[in-house]
Amino acid sequence: MTKNRKLNITGGWNFRELGGYATIDGHTVKWHKLLRTDGLARLTPDDQTLLTDYGVVADVDFRSKKERQQAPDKVPAGAQYHFLPVFPEGDETDASATQAELEKRFNTNDQAGYQHMLDVYRKMVTLPSAQAAYHQFFGTLLGNEQADQSVLFHCTAGKDRTGMGAFLTLSALNVDPQTIQQDYLLTNANVMPLVDKQSEQARQSGHSAAFVTNIRALSTVNPDYLAAATKVINTQYGGVQDYLHDVLDLSRNDLTNLRQLYLD
Repeated sequence: MTKNRKLNITGGWNFRELGGYATIDGHTVKWHKLLRTDGLARLTPDDQTLLTDYGVVADVDFRSKKERQQAPDKVPAGAQYHFLPVFPEGDETDASATQAELEKRFNTNDQAGYQHMLDVYRKMVTLPSAQAAYHQFFGTLLGNEQADQSVLFHCTAGKDRTGMGAFLTLSALNVDPQTIQQDYLLTNANVMPLVDKQSEQARQSGHSAAFVTNIRALSTVNPDYLAAATKVINTQYGGVQDYLHDVLDLSRNDLTNLRQLYLD
């Protein structure tokens, strides 16, 4: 059985396994059960076959209706598609914004992108649409009862809405918070070549330094972003375990079942 964290996908750059992570109580997340990825619109036929052979039985899409229309998923054969939009309208994370939209908002203040992302992360834990999406996501996870069958979950870039999904799932499984943060930050290693290319193109096109700084802030992950979400979880909801129970409506029984399904 493969033990690579990053999947060898041609039509994507941030396809990752969540198997192998240690919990604070001595267990390990099973392999071939949880995949976090970017969009599935660019998958090649070989990529689709790889995911089918890998055991993907559920494709959870956190994107908006608009994003889905622009770039529909190529759902792997044998997988059930679950459309669970985190944001009711459009893509708050700007992963799919047009150049003109970005220029209007991010040309002058070089902190605008960073501040926007902090706001996005707060919304991902407080918006009713986000809470409903993550609640249903856990329902899908609890239905994945066969060995070596994977739930794949994604958004457009596989970093923010997907990152929050991974944070909540790994927290529910009692993975060490430091490990969860390290997994969250792994996105940067995968997207940096792309981000550097975009930054260079923006510079070549004569964009302001502020614009380039903001594009980089929007296109990467940052410990501060996750910290903005966890601060809200801790101060408004009493911590992540209370959030899972009170907001996402996971019973003690649900959490026990989840750990049985996903931990060795």
